[in-house]
Amino acid sequence: MKIDLHNHTVRCNHAEGSIDEFIQKAIELGIDIFGFSEHAPMDFDEKYRLAFEEMEAYANDVMAAKERYKNEIDILLGYEVDYLPGHMDDRVLNADVDYLIGSVHFLDKWGFDNPEFIGGYHHRDIDEIWQTYFDATEKLAKSGKFDIVGHLDLIKIFKFMPKKDTRLLAKNALKAIKASNMVIELNTAGLRKPVGEIYPSRALLEEAYALDIPITFASDAHFVEQIGFGYEEAVLLAKEVGYSKAVTFYKRDKQSITF
Repeated sequence: MKIDLHNHTVRCNHAEGSIDEFIQKAIELGIDIFGFSEHAPMDFDEKYRLAFEEMEAYANDVMAAKERYKNEIDILLGYEVDYLPGHMDDRVLNADVDYLIGSVHFLDKWGFDNPEFIGGYHHRDIDEIWQTYFDATEKLAKSGKFDIVGHLDLIKIFKFMPKKDTRLLAKNALKAIKASNMVIELNTAGLRKPVGEIYPSRALLEEAYALDIPITFASDAHFVEQIGFGYEEAVLLAKEVGYSKAVTFYKRDKQSITF
């Protein structure tokens, strides 16, 4: 079965294409389980996310589509939530969804993955940036609020690579992910970015496999043409590392399937 759980809608203000267009493309590609995980509302960086007053409409749109396409594809409802202490909202964390993706996009409110703020890399120690990122990921996992870790090594997006072994930098974060019974996604958006690599790297995926951390798959699509992008490459990587099963969700409960 083909799974793709991380996709966005126009309600995040930086995506294009209707929910129907996304779903129809997924059906065309033979995807069996397709999830919408819109950027969740937050009282920070509001222009790049759903507004609180749109939460109900977003959920209704996805659930209506789920019914509309029920004989062709399984549609899931989720949110991608920024892990940013002091800014996460219970209306999101307690929402009636199939899953929550927890993602680190900000380090002390620095949007490190936004090209607008790429200059932040030029006056910081790269190893320290990476360690700070994985420290935040560790805290995300320990919070117990999320089901999936979004794009585990997103910090590599612009190819500012550390001198230290990334496996050592991510060691405690991976242990926390395992202890929290979370899932990591193979997110193909990295193939579209300067780093040109799936999130996470093979090295980190091997570490995750050694810890028996489950996986799922994600296009992280913001445009119709991005749906399913790099999917076969992600599957091949997973199989080469040793995985044969992936995880989907229903009402926050994990379900394992063979891919």
